[in-house]
Amino acid sequence: MEAKQVRCAVLVCLVLGLVMGQSTAQLFQLCYGACFGICIVNDHNPLKCGIRCLKKCILTPEPSDGHQTNSLHFCKLGCATSLCTNISTKDNPNEEKVKNCVDSCSGTCTNAQASTKN
Repeated sequence: MEAKQVRCAVLVCLVLGLVMGQSTAQLFQLCYGACFGICIVNDHNPLKCGIRCLKKCILTPEPSDGHQTNSLHFCKLGCATSLCTNISTKDNPNEEKVKNCVDSCSGTCTNAQASTKN
């Protein structure tokens, strides 16, 4: 068990080392891959890990308009939880496919928010 924890700690350190200078999309992908890898070692439940890691890795923007920011964040999180959690498997977190799915949710939520303003 300790060997798994050491491997997870090394993985986290490597990911953190790679994070410097990355785009938001790349940061999400790295965060999700590391989170899912650590979670699946401990929990063995891909759906539960997918939900947990989406919640952790979908970055919340700095609040400029609290209501709009919260609405967009919760829309994106809800959409991603609904549509993107079944992409990851125990053997392959499919970080890029999850990132693309989350990005599509971001577009959907942004469009929905814009149409409610009109």
